[in-house]
Amino acid sequence: MVEEIDEKKFDELIKGEKPVVCDFFATWCGPCKMLAPVMEKVSEEFGDKATFVKVDVDDNPVLAIRYGVMSIPLVAVFKGGELIGKTLGYMSHTEAKEFVEKNI
Repeated sequence: MVEEIDEKKFDELIKGEKPVVCDFFATWCGPCKMLAPVMEKVSEEFGDKATFVKVDVDDNPVLAIRYGVMSIPLVAVFKGGELIGKTLGYMSHTEAKEFVEKNI
């Protein structure tokens, strides 16, 4: 399951042991709406290996600025508090699965 979180929760999660896969999105974004079910499916497959979250960039502009999110959807992977990989735009299930496998 992909949980929508705020900046405070985000900062707590990325310090944890488990990698965090974060989907930066906005409610008005068409490609973001298309990506949401793909990320849900990938989270079901990799939920034991990583924490899956999503952050609304309109509600959390500080996070968007901090990580240079200029376009959405942007999926980023964090390990030990560090950004280790990111990809921009819609991905198919296969592409999303490969991206997550490579980065977690």
